[in-house]
Amino acid sequence: MNQGKLQVHVKVWLANEGGEAVFGLGLLRLLQGVEQTGSLLQAASALDMSYRSAWGRLKTAERRLGEALLERTPGAGRHGGSRLTPTGRRLLERYGTLVEQITRSSEAAFGRLFLIDD
Repeated sequence: MNQGKLQVHVKVWLANEGGEAVFGLGLLRLLQGVEQTGSLLQAASALDMSYRSAWGRLKTAERRLGEALLERTPGAGRHGGSRLTPTGRRLLERYGTLVEQITRSSEAAFGRLFLIDD
């Protein structure tokens, strides 16, 4: 098999008991942006996403999860903004770790199964 033409890619998302997607790469990036900027608007803008879309994704995830991911403080400047709840922070950290472990595992399995001399 020509090794140079194949790669393994893995997409990981978390779903609730009803099978509805709750958390994936898009929400991970959005929450990372909020953590860095303190603002959902700025995080959305950095991802070329409208605030409305970001807000909708966040609210859908929170509803499906049954817990808040962000704490919001109304106002402008230093007095307003968003920050991750403890649940949001744990989800962000653990999802990132899960994706890293699954990626390493799938790459190792791919190497064993596909990158062998036939």
